[in-house]
Amino acid sequence: MAIQQSLVIIKPDGIVKSLTGNIITSLSETKLKIVGAKIVKVPKELAEDHYKELKVKKPQVFDSAIKYIMGGFHADRVLALVYHGEDAIEKIRKVCGSTNPEDADPISIRGRYGRINSKTGVFENVIHASDSEKNAEREIKLWFAPNELAEKIYPAKSEKKETEVLAWA
Repeated sequence: MAIQQSLVIIKPDGIVKSLTGNIITSLSETKLKIVGAKIVKVPKELAEDHYKELKVKKPQVFDSAIKYIMGGFHADRVLALVYHGEDAIEKIRKVCGSTNPEDADPISIRGRYGRINSKTGVFENVIHASDSEKNAEREIKLWFAPNELAEKIYPAKSEKKETEVLAWA
């Protein structure tokens, strides 16, 4: 048993269908800790970085996957979460079910709430979950800054940056 992290994204179709609570309740069965959470309007650069492996493995679906996660078919935001604990990746992926909603166990998140959109051919599978420790680290570092996590899960360093920051008026 290994202590792991996993990025979980409740995708735009999960948001627009108000499934966030149901999905988090299902994920709570894993007994893992949430160490990061935020609502994100996904910019194109983040979407392309997130799905960069898909561009190589399945280039025919890359553009629609980008449009999907950016909200081109549904809501224009996602809920990004970081889970932490023993065997996090395996536990979360079991609760999520197969990426293809038609192949997913009917009691899994994707089996209950996912669909294949016949108009777009997109797997509207409501959730993303990291598939390996290597991808989890890459994805978490893409979606979250170290100070956005409640626990230190990867080494971090302090950097001075002179950037404009949006502050409350």
